[in-house]
Amino acid sequence: MAAQPSLLQDSLAQIAADIDHEFDALLTLPGDTRDRLYAAMRYAAIGGGKRLRPLLVTATAALFHVDRAVALRVGTAVEAIHVYSLVHDDLPCMDDDDMRRGKPTVHRAFDDATAVLAGDSLHALAFEILASPQTHGDPFVRGELVSTLALASGPEGMAGGQMMDIEAEKSTFDIQTVMRLQALKTGALIAASVEMGAILGHIPAEGRTHLRGYARDIGLAFQIADDIMDVEGDPQLAGKALQKDAAANKGTFVSLMGLERAKQQADMLVQQANDHLSSYSAEADLLRAIANYITERDR
Repeated sequence: MAAQPSLLQDSLAQIAADIDHEFDALLTLPGDTRDRLYAAMRYAAIGGGKRLRPLLVTATAALFHVDRAVALRVGTAVEAIHVYSLVHDDLPCMDDDDMRRGKPTVHRAFDDATAVLAGDSLHALAFEILASPQTHGDPFVRGELVSTLALASGPEGMAGGQMMDIEAEKSTFDIQTVMRLQALKTGALIAASVEMGAILGHIPAEGRTHLRGYARDIGLAFQIADDIMDVEGDPQLAGKALQKDAAANKGTFVSLMGLERAKQQADMLVQQANDHLSSYSAEADLLRAIANYITERDR
């Protein structure tokens, strides 16, 4: 276990460099009047961010000896969806944020219309990557990857959770509703990242139960940790504005459970997530390290 911090830090640094390289190759400026759109996509996608979701894809795929280059392309597709969601969430019609990943949000650095188109294009890019034979030679694998990411991104996943989050500003949500909101808004894409790694490993759906349990628990722990950070965190380290949920009077895990109980719940979920990996030995150490990192991060 002592090697986990080094393993995780090395893996985070490597995945950040790899994903930046993938986006750099995919988003070359065409040299025409679309250059501003491509520049906005590059601004949003390259540099910054934890790259946690593509790391989950590659770490899960590695359990089943999947070619890393293949897993990286799939991880890039997941990250494209994540980045698109941040670009749109930051817009004035949504969360109206000025800072993201320590720099001005895309609509501030460019303009609202360009930000909308950049988000739309990153969304499309994700499925272009997954549908390409360059990503995987088996059309059935490609189809399952597309279906999994689409489900996690739409009204049954991230977009549905964002709609619930908007409604939270004018409704009083109990803890079960907040859990449902976060399972969709945050947890669905995290779960899809793990699922897609298993799909690349040709693991049948019935053989993914333990990995789904792991993903579900770290997804919930991630959001509880985010709520705790919103109360206790440093905006400079986080790279974005904090304490916005309290200002909007939104129900969060911290407001509904209390700070100490929320911390205990997050720690319990991390332990539970690691328990789901008990059938693996050292080959799952990176997934264990990611789970532990969820409640230890400062951004």
